[in-house]
Amino acid sequence: MKTPVLVLNASYEAINICNLKRAMKMIIKGVACMEEVSDQVIRSPSTAMKIPLVIRLVNYVHIPRCVVKFSRRNVFVRDAYVCQYCHEKFPHSMLTLDHVVPRSRGGATVWENVATACKKCNIKKGNCTPREARMFPKRSPKVPSIISYLHLSRHLRYDESWNKYLYI
Repeated sequence: MKTPVLVLNASYEAINICNLKRAMKMIIKGVACMEEVSDQVIRSPSTAMKIPLVIRLVNYVHIPRCVVKFSRRNVFVRDAYVCQYCHEKFPHSMLTLDHVVPRSRGGATVWENVATACKKCNIKKGNCTPREARMFPKRSPKVPSIISYLHLSRHLRYDESWNKYLYI
């Protein structure tokens, strides 16, 4: 019952991920309908239903623009636990946050100036700008959209059927 289910708005935009139990309640109440289903079946004494992988709300729900909260973990998720300088994947205990423009030079602690770096690369870059250190991030840091954040949450395994709704 803890299987993740992608929730789409009536306009087919991804708005949330819920568990199977919540998704089934929404379907039974008529609030949502199934868009993608698995081959597995869930049974009750009187009914058998295929397990939903993606559900869509019947009525459009206005969702205020979602902003992903800035945090150490969310920066790691955005960068997929990959050092932006040496391009290797590391466990979170081996990663640090690097200010692309160092704080001592006016760089702020915001999405657009912070990148994931392994400890070795962060020490090597030190208090230099990327040009001075000749170390450039793999990707320019930016604020992740809620959709990309849902996609990049590596702790969450999801079904391939989600890809067409997440624009991957």
